[in-house]
Amino acid sequence: MHSVRVASRSTDPRDSRESKNGTPHLDAVSLAIIEQLQEDGRRPYAAIGKAVGLSEAAVRQRVQKLLDQGVMQIVAVTDPLTVGFRRQAMLGVNVEGDLDPVADALSAMQEVEYIVITAGSFDLMVEIVCEDDDHLLEVINKRIRTLPGVRSTESFVYLKLRKQTYMWGTR
Repeated sequence: MHSVRVASRSTDPRDSRESKNGTPHLDAVSLAIIEQLQEDGRRPYAAIGKAVGLSEAAVRQRVQKLLDQGVMQIVAVTDPLTVGFRRQAMLGVNVEGDLDPVADALSAMQEVEYIVITAGSFDLMVEIVCEDDDHLLEVINKRIRTLPGVRSTESFVYLKLRKQTYMWGTR
C-alpha cells in the first residue's frame, strides 16, 4: 500500500490541537475532508474545498496535517484474492508476559496486515494475508508460533470476503 503525500504543512493552530487523551482534535471541517476522501481517495483538493468551504491550499494543508499526525492514510485498498493472495486468516494469539515484544515482532512480518491488542479470549488478533495454504502454514507454524512469548494460537481462515469498507470513524 502506498500513502499519498503532499508537500505543505498546516499553520492553522485550530487543526493542530490535541484532545485530553493526546489524540489529535478533529474539528467538523477535518471530519468533512476525511469523509470526502473516504468516498474517493483521488478526489481533487479543489473539489474537496468546494464541498467543505475551504480553498484548495487550505485543504492540502489540512490533509497533510492529518497524514503527518497518523489520523489517516490514503491508500489503494484491494481484495487480496483478486491480486494473487488466495488465503487470508485472522489469528487469535495468547501471550505469556509482555505483549509488546510479540506485537512488535508480528508487525515486522510482511504477511501481517493488522494487529490489535484485545481483551477477552485472546491477547492479540492478527490478520494474515498469504499466497496459499502452504504459505499460511509456514507463517503460523514456523514464524508466529515459535516467537518467544507466544503461548497459543487459534486460526480463523477466511473462506470469502463479503464486506470490506473503511467508511467508519467520521459520523
